[in-house]
Amino acid sequence: MKHYVLAVDLGGTNLRVAAVDDAGKILHIARKPTPRSGDGKAIVNSIFSLADECRNELKNDGRPIAAGTAIPATLDLKLGKILRAPNLPELDGFELVREVAGVLELPVVLENDATSAAIGENWLGASRTVDSSVCITLGTGVGGGIIIDSKPLRGLDGTAGEVGHLCVEPLGVECGCGSNGCLEQYSSASAVVRMVKEGLPLHKDSTLHSVAPLTALDVYKAGKTGDVLAHEVFAKMGYYLGIAMAGLINVLNPEMVVLGGGLSSGWDLFIDRVRKQVATRAFAEPARRARIVRAELGDYAGLIGAARIALEVGRT
Repeated sequence: MKHYVLAVDLGGTNLRVAAVDDAGKILHIARKPTPRSGDGKAIVNSIFSLADECRNELKNDGRPIAAGTAIPATLDLKLGKILRAPNLPELDGFELVREVAGVLELPVVLENDATSAAIGENWLGASRTVDSSVCITLGTGVGGGIIIDSKPLRGLDGTAGEVGHLCVEPLGVECGCGSNGCLEQYSSASAVVRMVKEGLPLHKDSTLHSVAPLTALDVYKAGKTGDVLAHEVFAKMGYYLGIAMAGLINVLNPEMVVLGGGLSSGWDLFIDRVRKQVATRAFAEPARRARIVRAELGDYAGLIGAARIALEVGRT
């Protein structure tokens, strides 16, 4: 009988569980809105029900050997515990590995969602041909995952890769992490919306005055039609992203920087500013060497990465 793993993508809005084989092929995927009852056990029960759907779908084709869970949170990987989950505060301090392992009766491993995306891209996506890469996810916030010598860099406390909280403007916008001027406040989808709203009074002719509720996708579409404010905001977003990226290239000397997440779809409106800042601020040879590319796995990168780490646990 064939083996597969269960990959869990636990977000603040949606929850997905996929059955994935050892080649990274998704055999079945189940999804539902993430329960927001304020009770971590409700989330565990939802993971169980979706995993059960996967098991039933594949009951004649194989069995799961482990599960991997990706979540946007700071984690204690040794204890399998969530330290802080900004979008799921009911999970703060929650021992997710113990709880999920209990209901699934499988070995379970936990990973930060951005690190999981980096693992997925390095296994089957954009960075599969290199050993050292940085993956930056541009979504509601900004996440990061670092691969060095084909291994994820997690750090002593498991918090390595928090690219979104690199300071790019010391006296800048206050961040939810408690600092000021973090990259997340300038190069995320939520930052793009905020910066547009701040700029509307100075751009009376912007088409974005008539858009409500405003999203980063709306800003991108306006930019494609020549809206000046939209172009200015994406230029600013790329400027700060380039500053952060130059620092990462100087410190880590990666072969590749992968940009993923929903906001990366605005690539053509910001990438020139990114590359200009990298060329200006990073050491010349590492800057020339580091390829800046778009992610290839899209919304599945985190799931694929979670599957990868589950396979490693299941094989031991």
